[in-house]
Amino acid sequence: MELKQLEYFRHVAELGSFTRAASFLSVVQPALSRQVRQLEVELGQNLFERNGRGVVLTDAGSRLLEHTRGILTQVGRARQELEDQRNGDSGHIALGLPPSLGSSVTVPLVKAFASSLPNARLATVEGLSAYILEWLNVGRVDCALVYNATASATVDLQPLLDDQLYLIAPPAAGVSRGAPVRKAAPRAGQSESITLAELSDYPLIIPSRPHALRMSVENALAGVDRKIRVAHEIECIPAVIDLVRQGHGFGVLPLNAVKSTQWAHDVRVLPIGHPTLTTSLSIATSAHRPRSPLMRKAIDLIRNIVRAEINSSQTTHAVANGTEIA
Repeated sequence: MELKQLEYFRHVAELGSFTRAASFLSVVQPALSRQVRQLEVELGQNLFERNGRGVVLTDAGSRLLEHTRGILTQVGRARQELEDQRNGDSGHIALGLPPSLGSSVTVPLVKAFASSLPNARLATVEGLSAYILEWLNVGRVDCALVYNATASATVDLQPLLDDQLYLIAPPAAGVSRGAPVRKAAPRAGQSESITLAELSDYPLIIPSRPHALRMSVENALAGVDRKIRVAHEIECIPAVIDLVRQGHGFGVLPLNAVKSTQWAHDVRVLPIGHPTLTTSLSIATSAHRPRSPLMRKAIDLIRNIVRAEINSSQTTHAVANGTEIA
């Protein structure tokens, strides 16, 4: 089995046609077909079913495609790391981000890379922390920002910060329990907060398990002998904010997630205290891949930018509410 065969196989599978794959790869179709056929003979199984419109994967082909993507990604990473080692500041960094951070930190990160590491290319991909850790293990991403992750034999974690979570309330709602509620909004400069125990009385619009945010809230409430009250299970953050804005429930989110939506000024943000509700954010890298000079510089840059963006969100909120947020 050769890397060329796997590469040819992947392109045929993804493009659904030997003709299109040959054109994309700039090879003649008979040579492409021969390489794929040799792969089928070696494996003793048909990888494609031919029809008048092209080809579709067999069950064996689908399984091989999953492995092929991981193998080719790992080979590409190995080549890239060797190139990084030689050039120092050039190369490619794929960063995994949770959706609550993607909207607020992606643009600052791209600008910072362009300024500090102009010869490096940054790619970002968003997903739940649990999925991002899987992508890290198979080499789809080089490093990741993850919430509430646990170190393992395959993942190295560098704690970054504890991101404070807030109750997101409708614009005309007070802190009285239930939704929708009709208590008048607080006057400008008047600060509000709720206790962690009181959070259990609010119907929450929150992601389903095993989302890191959901687990943070459930675990914290369990610590004060309370249970979560769920109104709707929604993972899309803009949708959560919009539903809160319309009075369908309350949200629990970090400030940077709220700030990145178009409705940031249409909802109210209330601190949760006694104790403060936080979620742990870490930088994750593979324990099986050495950190190149570029990776080490990129991690330092990512750490500084993310801390600055989250701290800026909290400072802005503190100033707007005339109070200091710990």
